[in-house]
Amino acid sequence: MQPDVSFVIAAYNAEATLGRAIDSALAQQGVTVEVIVVDDCSSDATIALARAYADPRVRVVALEKNRGPGGARNAGLDAALGRWVAVLDSDDAVLPDRLSAMIGRADAGSAAIAVDNIVVVHDDGRPSEVMFAESYLEKLGNLTLADFISSNVVFEATFNFGYMKPIFLREYLETNELRYDENLRIGEDYILLASALARGGGCIVEPAVGYAYHVRNGSISRVLELHHVEAMQRADAIFEAAYWLDGEAKKAFTRRARSLSRAASFLSLVAHIKQRSPLKAVRTALGDPAAVRHLRMPIEVRLRRLARQFAYRSGT
Repeated sequence: MQPDVSFVIAAYNAEATLGRAIDSALAQQGVTVEVIVVDDCSSDATIALARAYADPRVRVVALEKNRGPGGARNAGLDAALGRWVAVLDSDDAVLPDRLSAMIGRADAGSAAIAVDNIVVVHDDGRPSEVMFAESYLEKLGNLTLADFISSNVVFEATFNFGYMKPIFLREYLETNELRYDENLRIGEDYILLASALARGGGCIVEPAVGYAYHVRNGSISRVLELHHVEAMQRADAIFEAAYWLDGEAKKAFTRRARSLSRAASFLSLVAHIKQRSPLKAVRTALGDPAAVRHLRMPIEVRLRRLARQFAYRSGT
């Protein structure tokens, strides 16, 4: 029988946390599931751990070459059989009633996409925190393209809707030929959901917490780099050319584009400072004075906050 949900877990050197992710997916209540673990050429025991599961609901896809997070997830989507597909990061977990709540709300609202609330779990023992107030998400009801783009503006929020892990009707993804952009090492989640919304897919919001976003001490081991931002700018340009945007979405897109430009200038400025190239730093500052304002905060703190905003983790 077709499962209600296919969980896609892209895994790269994830032996320390993968079991938790798989177990939480298998523990879903009220829905039938399959779990597809895509090993992205790990060098540790990730694939052995996944293959050790005797549960027939767990399937393992071993990639022949490293394809990054987008490529690994695409391989999982290609293998999925479920009515719905849900992406689960290999170091995160889901609560037992997450999918039954999301699917119930999505079916009632005839939505092709659903998102829910997130709890941020600090593995170093600090108290957990809920990302969004449930009352706020309840009032929001549905996530529009303008809402989503507005929330993904660099430097303006600690948390944004880009952290949300949507579930999609698999038929909607197939009909609209939607997949992750494999050229992006970060920001691939944003482009996929933005594209799905731009194609007209309704997105219902489940205000209850269902996804546990685990933050390990030192899990962000690299800061965002200029070429990452430039790749996002290219992806955004392709997105803008491909889809019609209404007035509100257009305004939000313009704000996001400006924020990415400032982020690129800031990263260039930091690189010049670190390379002791004062003339290049001055030229960059003159070209985009707004980037200089970000230097009011210590550079390393700002870089790490920027990295966290994109939920960037080292790995695939």
